[in-house]
Amino acid sequence: MTSLTIDDVYEHVAGVCFKTGPPGTVGAETEWLVVDPHRPRTHVSPARLRALLDAGGLRPEGPLPAGSLVTYEPGGQLELSSAPQDGLAALREALADDLAAVRKALAAGGLMLAGHGVDPARAPLMQASGERYRCMRAFFGVEGLAMMCTTASVQVCLDIGADPADAAARWQLAHDLGPVLVAAFANSPLAARDGGAYRPTGLKSTRQAIWAALDPGRTSAPTGLDPALAWADYALDARVMMLREAEGWRADPGFTFREWLADDEGPTQADLDYHLSTLFPPVRPRGWLELRMIDALPDPYWQVPVALTTALLDDPAAADQAREALEPLEITHAGPLDGIGLRAARDGLADRELGGAARRCFAAARPALIRLGASELLPVFDEYYARYVERGRCPADDVLEDGGVPRCTRDNEEELAWRH
Repeated sequence: MTSLTIDDVYEHVAGVCFKTGPPGTVGAETEWLVVDPHRPRTHVSPARLRALLDAGGLRPEGPLPAGSLVTYEPGGQLELSSAPQDGLAALREALADDLAAVRKALAAGGLMLAGHGVDPARAPLMQASGERYRCMRAFFGVEGLAMMCTTASVQVCLDIGADPADAAARWQLAHDLGPVLVAAFANSPLAARDGGAYRPTGLKSTRQAIWAALDPGRTSAPTGLDPALAWADYALDARVMMLREAEGWRADPGFTFREWLADDEGPTQADLDYHLSTLFPPVRPRGWLELRMIDALPDPYWQVPVALTTALLDDPAAADQAREALEPLEITHAGPLDGIGLRAARDGLADRELGGAARRCFAAARPALIRLGASELLPVFDEYYARYVERGRCPADDVLEDGGVPRCTRDNEEELAWRH
């Protein structure tokens, strides 16, 4: 295969990662911890999950009946990635149907899905044997093990934009919304301490701290006014995580992608595609915008960050109102736990400025949901607002007040049981 030049990288990023077109397509990826409520500290193997899905008439490796793909994270977390949908209403219906089918199949084997940003009961255990995860573990170290095996998120996927100017505006707004999204949906106040006991960390979103402890060259936000140029430079300056050699994969070969391009036997297009898949910033451009900063939430509250983010980016009036709401926060994107990012992860919506911005963003999004034809999401949207946002709270507050026992859903008796 032909080696790349640096110009090839810039052209690929501009033409593929930032491919423009009229917004309107929506997707979501929901990660779930899988637990046996009768053995709450026992890890559940991916093999057991696959067997139960197969027995339930579902494909263990997606697509599911409504089009979602099933994947298995290295700690045993289960991820459902929706098919791209034409609007919020279609997304909610499809992903909710596939989640219900998966829940039913797992329940037949005594298992359940639990929505938490960090596993509140089990220490990290690597359950994947692939070369990618072996190299990731070697590259990231102890912090990487916690990230791969105990964290879970809700990821929102939206179009890049109608044209380069629109793409730049959406890119900036997606990043500026980050602290509000972290604070409003913080749901990981516990982590392993003192030989495995789980205790409060002092953060409402410990998941943010776990990611912040990793390589900042691949987890922080790119900087620069031109998003395509910023992303290309970010990718070029990131260290190569793994390199295929004759005897197998080698972790952390010791050079950046830019340095690799200068080698006589430089990277190919396939190498660039793989390198881009090893970068994990808060907003990742993949031909669409993938927002990655939101803690996993219990059913049905995963729908709320998807609805909020889509409304604020896809509805022009709501987008303008969101920009006004965010302006007082003085967001710098210096790092996930610097300045406003630290306040969001530590205090959630108890932070006065973040709480005020969140209330204004929710207020802007509500009529936008109606304009976008997604009125069926209003009941859960309004419930979440009344339960948390209006009161300056987030799901992590429930966990802390109940002594480490989550009570984040209306009907979560099983989830309560597995933490006792």
